[in-house]
Amino acid sequence: MSLTSAGQIAAAGPPPYFVVIDRALRDEGTSYHYARPSEFAEASPELVSAAAEALAPLSLRNVVGSSWTTDAPFRETVEAIETARAKGILAVEMEAAALYTFARVKGVRVLCLAHVTNTMGQTGADFEKGDSGGTSDALAVLERVVTALQPS
Repeated sequence: MSLTSAGQIAAAGPPPYFVVIDRALRDEGTSYHYARPSEFAEASPELVSAAAEALAPLSLRNVVGSSWTTDAPFRETVEAIETARAKGILAVEMEAAALYTFARVKGVRVLCLAHVTNTMGQTGADFEKGDSGGTSDALAVLERVVTALQPS
């Protein structure tokens, strides 16, 4: 289970909100050490579905969608952001592609969530994570998802 803070690419509403990452654009390099090149690293559809179902009753805004994994904020250029937005990517983060690729190659269960907390410096109130710096919301999301993903 991974939960990371992320920047907004394509808007799913005003931040903060959570994204269950169903696939990650492989732009960080690490995932290329584990598997052949491909545009995206895919999550387990079963894990994504279980997480989405577990989060549905929460009053916290959450969506299922894709992210862009890059390990270097200086690569988040206007052109790169527009390219990601055109692909329908919701968030930018730093590890989902590597984790999903590693999970697939090693046959382990991994699910990545993004807490979209900012619009990448586009507004004056950017990086607003919510009450208690977003900790209460993040823990509520993690509790629901981890409980749903526990083997019976």
